Amino acid sequence: MKTLVAGLGNMGFAHALAHHNHPQSQIVGLVNRSNTIAESELSDYPLYSDFSKALAETKPDLVVIATYSDSHADFACEAMQAGAHVFVEKPLSTNVSDAKRVVDTAIATNRKLVVGYILRHHPSWIRFVQEARALGGPYVFRLNLNQQSSGKEWETHKALMQTTSPLVDCGVHYVDVMCQITDAKPIRVNGMGLRLSDEIAPDMYNYGQLQVTFDDGSIGWYEAGWGPMMSETAFFVKDIVSPNGSVSIVDGNKGASADIDGHTKVGGILVHKPQGDHRIDLAGEPGHNELCAAEQDYILRAISEDIDLSRHMQDAVQSLAICLAADQSIRTGQPINLLETTQ
Repeated sequence: MKTLVAGLGNMGFAHALAHHNHPQSQIVGLVNRSNTIAESELSDYPLYSDFSKALAETKPDLVVIATYSDSHADFACEAMQAGAHVFVEKPLSTNVSDAKRVVDTAIATNRKLVVGYILRHHPSWIRFVQEARALGGPYVFRLNLNQQSSGKEWETHKALMQTTSPLVDCGVHYVDVMCQITDAKPIRVNGMGLRLSDEIAPDMYNYGQLQVTFDDGSIGWYEAGWGPMMSETAFFVKDIVSPNGSVSIVDGNKGASADIDGHTKVGGILVHKPQGDHRIDLAGEPGHNELCAAEQDYILRAISEDIDLSRHMQDAVQSLAICLAADQSIRTGQPINLLETTQ
């Protein structure tokens, strides 16, 4: 499988490394805006600064897109129209109409499209979702991921916030978890946010929270904050409650909130029921690079085995729509009816 990787930040490098090591993939080019590469493992591959030129010259079978969010939709559509399958990092787009355009292009060109929902490939998170579903709903979802970032990490967050708020960038992961568990239709969302730094744009906020209501009665909140001012007390809450008990990740608040590996590690799950508690210890969890490798293995299998990705694409658009509606709610000060909104 001839593979072109666009974007060589934290995620792009991990995805490129996965293809570098995969026996069924051959990297034919790397795209980086700076036209430089610092990682010695990848230094022998052709390097481009222009995505369209790289696409035309390398003629890949698969394009991996890990650039900034505002380029995701256009790059994905261009790649599929050129005949390539696509893996694109989350969020799929910066607006719902472009996200739908990407999905429509995948259908029209009969290309595979996988969005980077890394938790769907993590065995501990798969178990977490299974344990919550086994309780039965309706559910209360209590989820957050706040990151106390400084230095290089804060510079990365400020760069991301040029196009995407933390509530959208991180929120799509955890809203997707909510949707997997309840499998109900979201009907209403409310958001609130605050700009806590003069180092970001006046119309951007680096702390946000959303509240979402589903048509089965389930409700949930998610909060995300980035920056040196964020607290590391209870920065990682993953708690699902139902009439029959609760399921919680109990080891999430250990370590530093800026630790990328720590964002996906579960460590242990506590299942609480009226008749007693049960702890599930999850040793030997995969790290960040291993999870990225699992994602890339999945898109390669989806291509070779012709896996039906219809529900995957539908779910990606839905979780993004919820987070973008929360962003709209923050900016307008009004709750958003998800059954009516089209943006």
